[in-house]
Amino acid sequence: MMNAKTLSKPVAGKAGSSRLSVLALAVSLVATGCASLEPTLPQAEPGIRAEWPIPPTTEENAAATSVESPEEAQAVADIGWRDFFADESLQELITQALENNRDLRVAVLNVERVRAQYRIQRADRLPSVGVTGTVQRSGGDNNVNPSELYSVELGVARFELDLFGRVRNLSEAALQQYFAQEEARRSAQLTLIAEVANAYLTLAADQERLKVAQETLKTYEESYQLSKRRYDLGALSALALAQSEAEVASARAEVARYEGNVAQSINALNLLVGAPVAEQQLPDGLIGQVTGLAPLPAGLPSDVLLRRPDIQRAEYLLRSANANIGAARAAFFPSITLTGNVGFASDELSGLFNTGNRLWSFIPQVNIPIFQAGRLRGGLDVATANRDIALAQYEQAIQSGFREVADALALTQTLAQQSRAQEAVVEAARRADKLAEARYRAGQDSYLVRLDAQRVLYEAQQGLVAIRLAEQANRVTLYRVLGGGWQEKTQ
Repeated sequence: MMNAKTLSKPVAGKAGSSRLSVLALAVSLVATGCASLEPTLPQAEPGIRAEWPIPPTTEENAAATSVESPEEAQAVADIGWRDFFADESLQELITQALENNRDLRVAVLNVERVRAQYRIQRADRLPSVGVTGTVQRSGGDNNVNPSELYSVELGVARFELDLFGRVRNLSEAALQQYFAQEEARRSAQLTLIAEVANAYLTLAADQERLKVAQETLKTYEESYQLSKRRYDLGALSALALAQSEAEVASARAEVARYEGNVAQSINALNLLVGAPVAEQQLPDGLIGQVTGLAPLPAGLPSDVLLRRPDIQRAEYLLRSANANIGAARAAFFPSITLTGNVGFASDELSGLFNTGNRLWSFIPQVNIPIFQAGRLRGGLDVATANRDIALAQYEQAIQSGFREVADALALTQTLAQQSRAQEAVVEAARRADKLAEARYRAGQDSYLVRLDAQRVLYEAQQGLVAIRLAEQANRVTLYRVLGGGWQEKTQ
């Protein structure tokens, strides 16, 4: 790199070779680079722990599958989405979404746009050479025959010698913007995969809730038929029969509500996939293992968080803002632009390229800022403030990511405990319902006891579906916040 002290030295050479020396200096400046006024990139200080607050066990078999080496721990965080989602129908839907989703398509096109903008900015680092051909006709009242002048010139227009790195820093800032946009595309892809998985799980849970409601409705209808026969025989009061009929109507309303939820969930899944989902691709209730995530090792470092696309995007934006400071600093120093051309000019087209018609011009221009009324200082202050904002946003992205992972880890253990406890509640409620039915048929308990047992069983079953959905959705969340989901297969 060339520094300011080097630039202050006179160029040695004989008078006859001055043009060659100037040309050599210009080529050297273009080829070897220039001084850079970009400051050192500041270090982020997010203030997070070195390791995740992982519970003693994130799964029942955590001890059996714990990972000790950092290489294996990194592989756990980098598992591909096709290996993470065990359901084949869900894998097919994710593949279709990656091809058809319009939001992801916009993210890809944004990357193409920013890449083109970078190519435009990068072009300023090299001279723009062009050929110009002109024909000039002039005349007046006293001229019988108008004059003509033909010219063809090959030239360079206002090429800036990047002595202090202004153009290079602007190009670097555009490059970092391109990298940031690419990370934004990866983040959009990760979010899309997680949204498709959550929509699929929500649809499966709604279908499971619908099944529970339909089974409950069937039970209520059977109870109503039994109550009606007992009422006809005079063994049941009109009040008890009316209560049974009300429970049937309430169950039908529940079935209708969950049918509407299923239809809405299908519509949401169609929107994410970008096309109508085939019926055979729809889930059949929340059955089986939809997702799979191995227990995290106790020694997993928190720096794996830095691989998340949104955090990497924030880092690239910080680098871009830092490069803009270098460009703002370079604006305080003189700038040199070169304009030159060579060619031919003749008043006759047939003799345009004769030897005696050659012409050339060389126009260097030096711009020295003296008084700008605070414009340059204001531009530097703006660039510095933008860099500090980008640094704060980068640190905030790291902190937010750490909290998201910590929350998902905390829920991993508690949701597993809730699921086991709710399963016990369902079993106990089912036994109580059977006993209440038997005692009601034997005439030992009133119909109110029977209704209460059915209601408790129904609420317990719906609660179990909700907890299972939350458990599966939390797995998807943990996978997403660890940065997984943008790779198809495990690397």
